[in-house]
Amino acid sequence: MAEDSVSASAAESTSVAALAPTLSERLATVQGEVALALSDAGREQSEATLIVITKFQPISLIRALLDLGITDFGESRHQEAQVKSEELDAIDLRWHFIGQLQSKKARAVARYASVIHSIDRNNLIDALTSGASVEGASTTATATATATATATASASASPVGVFIQVNLSPDIAQTSDAARGGVAPAEVDRLAERISLHPGLQLLGVMAVAPLGEEPRPAFARLRQISESLIRVVPTARFISAGMSGDYRAAILEGATHLRIGSAITGLRPVAE
Repeated sequence: MAEDSVSASAAESTSVAALAPTLSERLATVQGEVALALSDAGREQSEATLIVITKFQPISLIRALLDLGITDFGESRHQEAQVKSEELDAIDLRWHFIGQLQSKKARAVARYASVIHSIDRNNLIDALTSGASVEGASTTATATATATATATASASASPVGVFIQVNLSPDIAQTSDAARGGVAPAEVDRLAERISLHPGLQLLGVMAVAPLGEEPRPAFARLRQISESLIRVVPTARFISAGMSGDYRAAILEGATHLRIGSAITGLRPVAE
């Protein structure tokens, strides 16, 4: 009787798995919904970049997505991203770093990431181009030499694209959204000015996550207004990084150009070890 139960359970699991959409089907569904939202917003299909978030996902899944035509991938943990970027180094793809970033890891991330979506403080901006804390410099002379060498390298290499992360919560200090990072809207222009001092960085625009407990579209509408204000200061910083698996349609309707979509395409993340 127990064996019958186990067999029935296994058969049921197999049946459920067979009904689950495949990776290509999930991707096609999201791409179709993105296309529809762009059409509803009166926007061109070329106006949105789909970044598939692959945190905790195996490299085999990234390879499968590459075969399906995806070339932009997002990671939020430096150690994991570094391993993946090294293994896939020979492949033409773009890595987007979307997580909170420590200053001491900034330069290491900049070595593989084409775009960093989470710039929200001065010391992070400086660390990305100065080499601060990267090699563990213990003397002023060593730090100065490292900064000079890094600045020279940055001048000849392609700049790293960056987004200023904005915290859209009405009262940042009083909500759990503070832990998610981001600057107050009033600080965006100041950070943009700081970024402009570094030729190794290219300001692309603003990034945000919809606040917890709030309808996403009004939040993204505020982000759009912040973007429009920034464009008046930096005309080339016209992009908006917004929209995840649960709210990308609302983000598109409010002008999002870079969509950060994970589980809607990849399925549930494996349990982190």
